[in-house]
Amino acid sequence: MPSQRERELDSGAMPKLVTFDCYGTLIDWRRGIAGAFDEAVPGAADLPRSELFGAYARAEAEVESGPYQPYRQVLTQAAARAAELLGLRVPNPRRSFLAESLPSWRPFADTNPALERIAALVPHLGILSNIDDDLLEGTLEQLAVPFDLLITAAGLRSYKPASKHFLAAIEACDGRPGAIVHIAESFYHDVMAARPLGIRTLWVNRTAASPVEEVAPSAELRDLAEAADWIAALPPSSD
Repeated sequence: MPSQRERELDSGAMPKLVTFDCYGTLIDWRRGIAGAFDEAVPGAADLPRSELFGAYARAEAEVESGPYQPYRQVLTQAAARAAELLGLRVPNPRRSFLAESLPSWRPFADTNPALERIAALVPHLGILSNIDDDLLEGTLEQLAVPFDLLITAAGLRSYKPASKHFLAAIEACDGRPGAIVHIAESFYHDVMAARPLGIRTLWVNRTAASPVEEVAPSAELRDLAEAADWIAALPPSSD
């Protein structure tokens, strides 16, 4: 195990591993969800986007808080619950519309340029995601760099904000949380879970949201370009 001094040195140095949340951070999940609802659910296109996203986020958190089930099922159940909250109904033949659409959801414009910059700075990149492995495969084809570490809900049978994703990343980094930087858009799923474990966490606050708990990220940034700038400014690791 590293000493306290080694942890302190890690905390300010270039990381060995940069991990990312995927959907919402690398992939524009709001645009993907809105487009899927508008196409599949009658009346969804007439709703304010904030109401649609709020209902879906609430429904998904409720589904994921229960016993583990594959993310395809989470998507299906959360979509139905969200529609019900909004006074809408998912037609029976389209019940799985979110899972069917997910592999086509596009990266943000800043995603691939930032990934390429970060990949040139650090030894290893990873994704920590609440996703099924087969759904992630379609997304990886849209990202410009390879990832050394893929930690999914399917592999762990657990969903963030539970700690298993982050503990697995720490284990993959020789038990050194200070050697990891995690980059994520979701305060609820990622910042609140990673920070108490000693992982440096960059909150990419794309929507100017407010923190939901008394947990401070390592930095609050507007986009992935700023996250790449933050990493580029770190001193080299002493290892």
